[in-house]
Amino acid sequence: MKPGEFYKNKLISLQIELDQLLRKRKGLGILRLGSIIVLIAALWFLWSLGWEYILAATLVLITIFVKLVKDDVANKDKITLTKNLIAIQQAELNALAGKYFEFDGGEKHMPKDHQYAHDMDIFGHASLFQFLNRTTSEQGSRALAESLLHTASLPEILERQESIKELCKLTDFRHLLQAYGLQDPITHNTESKLLTWIQEPTEFIQFKHWQWIKYLLPVIACGITLAVIFEKLDINVLYITYFLMAVVAFQINKVVGSLHNKVSQVTAEADTMMKSLLLIEKQNFESLLLKRIQEQYLQESKASEKIAQLKTILERLDIRYNVFLSFFLNILLQWNLQQVLALEAWKKSEKNKLSGWFYAIGETDALSSLANLNFNEPDWVFPKFKTEYFSLQATGLGHPLIAEKQRINNQVTIQSRDQIMLVTGSNMAGKSTYLRSIGTNIVLAMAGAPVCASIFELSPVQLMSSMRITDNLEENTSTFYAELKKLKTIIEKVNTGDPVFILLDEILRGTNSLDRHTGSIALIKQLLQKQSPAIIATHDVALAALENEFPSRILNYHFDVQVKGEELYFDYTLKAGICTSMNASILMKKIGIEL
Repeated sequence: MKPGEFYKNKLISLQIELDQLLRKRKGLGILRLGSIIVLIAALWFLWSLGWEYILAATLVLITIFVKLVKDDVANKDKITLTKNLIAIQQAELNALAGKYFEFDGGEKHMPKDHQYAHDMDIFGHASLFQFLNRTTSEQGSRALAESLLHTASLPEILERQESIKELCKLTDFRHLLQAYGLQDPITHNTESKLLTWIQEPTEFIQFKHWQWIKYLLPVIACGITLAVIFEKLDINVLYITYFLMAVVAFQINKVVGSLHNKVSQVTAEADTMMKSLLLIEKQNFESLLLKRIQEQYLQESKASEKIAQLKTILERLDIRYNVFLSFFLNILLQWNLQQVLALEAWKKSEKNKLSGWFYAIGETDALSSLANLNFNEPDWVFPKFKTEYFSLQATGLGHPLIAEKQRINNQVTIQSRDQIMLVTGSNMAGKSTYLRSIGTNIVLAMAGAPVCASIFELSPVQLMSSMRITDNLEENTSTFYAELKKLKTIIEKVNTGDPVFILLDEILRGTNSLDRHTGSIALIKQLLQKQSPAIIATHDVALAALENEFPSRILNYHFDVQVKGEELYFDYTLKAGICTSMNASILMKKIGIEL
């Protein structure tokens, strides 16, 4: 089944399910109202029969009412989840139509200086990140960004490929993980709060006597209350007891308040964590990476149960904001003391595990985004890797962000590290897009994702580029100097002997034509000497003459333009050899320059 058909069918079934849940919500509302009416009627008709009948009827009807309330809460959760799943199907249908701009573009992840992120449109509006991103947690967003920014080792890449292939088939798992995350997204702020708090020393649990005091005080308070009710003690004893219990509770609350504030307002995200971790724990994974995440961080410690415990403790602590209920619970049970001791016991038990749970969610979230790409683009291929440096071969290669109907696919072949490919061509013929097609697919390949090609073989490399250069007013840097800084970074990396692959577009454009030509030749020769493979796009067709000096090492290709009268026709198809047709003069005439 094609992705579009899958999402449409899923959307229909989810909308039917939502209608059923909405009808159930209406029915539960009627039943709750009915139970209240029946309770009032029962009190009226049974009043004359005695309190035993009234008590029995009240208990039965209150039990029914509580059950209806619980069912309604569960039904509301299902409605929210189903609405999120519907939104996911609709968003994917939009994405398949090229409208993926509702997803976060990851601008916050854009580094100030990077080897290729700006040139390859990794972040921002209509970026690769936005095209891929289905993460809901900030941890997942960061993990996805890191996979696009940094080169992984070959074993890591192969492990990621296998996990992405597996997750591609688990559509229900991926959509549930995403739907849970949409309810209350997990943030770095929550992670930071919890990790800071969990490393702080405990304040209550170190005083061991609390372990028996927490039982003694409620026994005294409840015992005296019952004794007064059954007229075994004078009521003044009750007043004194309540006063003393209130003093103890007040003193405890002063300390509990500061502790609670450190971890308050994370209950909703804890619910998301609990559901997400439980989903990951229960899934029977086969790929090594997912099994390692599951076994190392989750199953051994039963992470979802631990987060559920934390959520329950925090919900109980939140009762302290209800003045009336909190007063009686603290008088009778020393409620705040019970919860803070439970909280500190939880902290002591899970101190070294919490960061791993956030990592597990983030990594699975990011891998699910790449698996979603695999599902949406079934014709794309997973790259094959060669261990020797360097080899790049691709056919049917296109830019991932160009819609299939508009995309023109090409090929590239560089067989060894001592080859440089020169791409000449006229303005707007497709040179820059071609370079970005190669670069963007290499970024995907090194992240373990499928690529937009029919065949793609690559040696693991660090991609480096100099394509989109701008001046910097803040640093008082001209465009030419900015490019020199970028080239300096590339040359330094080349000199270290690291396995790099370089993409350059119109180098040294900020200087005069003579210096530009001289500098370009010098740079190309230096790259040949260092055996650093590269693709260089240029208007300077004279550079192609280097093929005579370095046969089989300089590979000349071009994009051309067909001219009919004063009209230009581009086919955006790479061809062997040197470009002989240029279009600048025609374009200048079109804007009114008299030549």
